[in-house]
Amino acid sequence: MSYQLNKDKIIDILKANENLSHIKDVDSLLDHVLYEARTITNADAGSIYLKKGEKLSFEYVQNDTLMKKDSSSNKHIYKKQEIPINNESIAGYAALNKTDVMIDDVYQLGRNVPYTFNRSFDESSSYHTQSILTVPLMTTREKLIGVMQIINAKDERGRVLPFSQYDKHLVALFANQAASAIERAQMTREIILRMIKIAEMRDPEETGPHVNRVGAICIEIYQRWAARNRVQSSEIKKVKDILRISAMLHDVGKVAISDAILKKKSRLSNKEREIMKFHTVYGARLFKESDSDWDDMAAEIALNHHEKWNGTGYPGYIRDIYNDTISIGPGKKGHEIPLPARIVALADVYDALMSNRSYKNPWPEEKVIDFISAEKHKHFDPELVDTFMEIYDIIKAIREKYSH
Repeated sequence: MSYQLNKDKIIDILKANENLSHIKDVDSLLDHVLYEARTITNADAGSIYLKKGEKLSFEYVQNDTLMKKDSSSNKHIYKKQEIPINNESIAGYAALNKTDVMIDDVYQLGRNVPYTFNRSFDESSSYHTQSILTVPLMTTREKLIGVMQIINAKDERGRVLPFSQYDKHLVALFANQAASAIERAQMTREIILRMIKIAEMRDPEETGPHVNRVGAICIEIYQRWAARNRVQSSEIKKVKDILRISAMLHDVGKVAISDAILKKKSRLSNKEREIMKFHTVYGARLFKESDSDWDDMAAEIALNHHEKWNGTGYPGYIRDIYNDTISIGPGKKGHEIPLPARIVALADVYDALMSNRSYKNPWPEEKVIDFISAEKHKHFDPELVDTFMEIYDIIKAIREKYSH
């Protein structure tokens, strides 16, 4: 390997390390970490497992070959899988022994290794794994965060080849910085989920699984919409980073609504429904006085996620959300409603209809899809409904992953 190529790879790592501190959402961070590690090694695919108790939880995957065959292969990101931290699997071995594992061909493992290669993914997806580089994600305090696995290094002609020792050293160096960044992002996610638990104490319908599903569905809808509208990749990454967390907090303003209304089992009166509408304003007030992009989007979503495409939603235009006397309506319509709020409106209604509530049983899936289609041009942005239908396999995978 030439001196110039070595230098370029080191510069790439330094740039990647610098970007780690700017990413807020843990899923966006995993995407970035895996992409950068693959770029450094020119690898076709990879995955990240995070430590959950005494197991490794499958959290993220990228695969260029499968994405070229089928764009809905993004559903593999939401695959539910846990493996024990022991010597039986390659990732488990790397985690248990806190050591790198580099294999030239996983189908030609020697008898002297304790681990085996699980062929189930290759068989179900018609993919062929060959070379693997597995590194533990360790913080500077020697705390195991998880494991990163890079798959199928390629040469300039696209032929699979073994990873080099130099690749191993570079990825291990990057992994050390990535682990600390992931730990920080996990802490941010935990703080967000605790805020949601506070809301859940007031409103039992606003559960952790519900908001996780809404957040994940929103970024998948946005990504497909943005690609169709030729949004620059840098902008897509920036929006996805803050959209998931902002979407998860869409109903946090309900903490300001009286229990007599919020926990009422029977149908709300007209007056109670009008009071309930103010949760949009209360939610926006929580974030409005900050100048960060995340707070701006969180406020925008909280205020507008009950607006409807045809203008029959709420709360409509409010000049000053801090005014003591605020009147609700008439609603905004069409593109007057911010895009993130239009996306959340669709994801939130879909998941609410599919879920059990104190006042209703889950709707059958076919009925929900028919309802979404019928509300195109009415409640929902028609382009977003089309996007939703295009990625429905991914939506179903999200519901499965965050089922409880």
